[in-house]
Amino acid sequence: MTDTLQLTVRHPRPGLAIAMVAGDMDTRTADTLRHEASEIIERGCPLLILDLSQVGFCDSAGLSALIGLWHAAQAADGALGLVDVPDRLMRMLTLTGVDALLPVHATAAEAVTAMTDIPSTSTGEHDSITDASTGGGTGEPGPS
Repeated sequence: MTDTLQLTVRHPRPGLAIAMVAGDMDTRTADTLRHEASEIIERGCPLLILDLSQVGFCDSAGLSALIGLWHAAQAADGALGLVDVPDRLMRMLTLTGVDALLPVHATAAEAVTAMTDIPSTSTGEHDSITDASTGGGTGEPGPS
């Protein structure tokens, strides 16, 4: 397990963000994930796709963060989708029934297409990339 979590965000269209999550989603980093991703939603991107291909480990705190983000997206009249979920995490989602709540897609393009039918009234930055790194899960920026 690592104490760092990094989000790299791109905005392929207004109101929609794709965040690449790299690191472990555990008790040390779950609050950071929830905070950083919630800020993306609050800044005008209620449609959020999390690319989990670079996640090495996820415990119940990480799973709880995903559910919290789903609630945040729903509250903003948006949606949360997951992309490229590692096998171990997919098994956890299936065993807990969370896969019925959070749509899982093979690719970001597939997720974007699935979310295209969801109306978005928010505006966001178009085609921009933001990097958010954390060290030790404290919410403090770490090395990039």
